[in-house]
Amino acid sequence: MDEFMQAAIAEAEKGLAEGGIPIGSVIVHDGKIIGRGHNRRVQQGSVVLHGEMDAFENAGRQTASVYRDCTLYTTLSPCPMCSGAILLYGIPRVIIGENQTFMGDESLLESRGVELSVLQDPTCIKLMEEFIHNSPTLWNEDIGE
Repeated sequence: MDEFMQAAIAEAEKGLAEGGIPIGSVIVHDGKIIGRGHNRRVQQGSVVLHGEMDAFENAGRQTASVYRDCTLYTTLSPCPMCSGAILLYGIPRVIIGENQTFMGDESLLESRGVELSVLQDPTCIKLMEEFIHNSPTLWNEDIGE
């Protein structure tokens, strides 16, 4: 498995260990991780700190030319909010760990020219299946249901 997806999975596992939702993300530029994060909605009492949003926050202010040359790795298909941030900052490529447990706004991303690769990674699937089974109320809150 790609080292960057491994880093996103490590972020997801960190979030779960903290009592949060196991979704992780990293933003890669020029072969280096410039931002990493995990869903911290529970830990921070936040309405917006999904894994991708946390990675953007931790990447900090970057020029448009940097973001337009990045790849975002995420363990789960990006929701509409995270997809909007991907589009806003012009991220051209997204590697998705899995979209079996949750299908985000992939069609919007593709319609706007974002290149998507879905891995259906067994570790990502297992993390989410177990979490959704064990914490359905928290999961439904996270996806706005």
